[in-house]
Amino acid sequence: MTTKVLMKGNEAIAEGALLAGCRHYFGYPITPQTEIAAYMAKKMPKLGGVFLQAESEVAAINMVIGAAAAGKRTMTSSSSPGFALKSEGLSYLAGCDLPAVVVNIQRGGPGLGGIQPSQADYYHATKSSGHGDFHMLVLAPNSVQEMLECSFEAFDLADKYRITVLILADGTLGQVMEPVDTAAKVSGPPIDKPWALTGTAEKRSPNLVNSLCLMPEELEALVFKRYERYQVIAEKEVRYEEYLTDDADIVVVAYGAASRIAKNAIDAARREGLKAGLLRPITLWPFPKKPLYELAQRAHAFVAAEFSMGQMAEDVELAVRCLRPVLLCNRTGGVMISPEELLQKIREAASK
Repeated sequence: MTTKVLMKGNEAIAEGALLAGCRHYFGYPITPQTEIAAYMAKKMPKLGGVFLQAESEVAAINMVIGAAAAGKRTMTSSSSPGFALKSEGLSYLAGCDLPAVVVNIQRGGPGLGGIQPSQADYYHATKSSGHGDFHMLVLAPNSVQEMLECSFEAFDLADKYRITVLILADGTLGQVMEPVDTAAKVSGPPIDKPWALTGTAEKRSPNLVNSLCLMPEELEALVFKRYERYQVIAEKEVRYEEYLTDDADIVVVAYGAASRIAKNAIDAARREGLKAGLLRPITLWPFPKKPLYELAQRAHAFVAAEFSMGQMAEDVELAVRCLRPVLLCNRTGGVMISPEELLQKIREAASK
């Protein structure tokens, strides 16, 4: 018999990390993600782990670098302004090829903005996470259960590819409470990390974890090699969900909390005789370009639904290669789309 526990989305992320074997958490409180740190502060000492509230978001991401360099499963979390402060550290993680998990529970911006839910960090997550050429693998859950599952799986993905995995959600998902099944979560066998700074015991040469490379040709070769690994991720780790797309004339593209609103609007559209469907990206990087392009061969139009000024919409346009019109249904600043607004946009798309 399955036993479910009522949890907040933030708590589910923390629990998923603990189930995955994360025993090193470094963070700093900021609404609407503080429950992650609070949960870790409560649980970590009981598991023999390390919880440390850093003096700043900058300090927290650098502590993650240190723990990751030692081969430990480690995580930090923040919300939009705090996540921005971690940008330099994210670039260092990439430059050192260190596996780590980072969480951003988005709030409205720019600046301090507000504490209401947003999806306006899409560019920051997928295109401009820090200086230099690099990517993070970005997971976008849309339920509390998925918050736990994405968090749990993120550590295996990070270790497998020596990459930072970002869990990108919004304040709604962080704060909402839903039943969660925490059973039968078994992480894969420990991945050997011969590169880690674990001490030599005078049995091997010392390791070096470093992102500095002063010879341009050598640095170029490292970046090219890293992008070969990114290409493998793009081929093997794209994740998405489809809903009523088999005969859809109008395809809504939405992720996170916006995708839940989209299902309600699509059901309403179907009752009106409009053949609408949903493609929900679960990986925002790599983005599900191929399935969107395939849908563009037969769909009439696309609607990007998001809590931002159309950041994801640009990736939808690129994916469908301008074969079909892409309409934008959006709110921003912490305001969420209503099903009625999205339904009206579906009607508009159907009339084109």
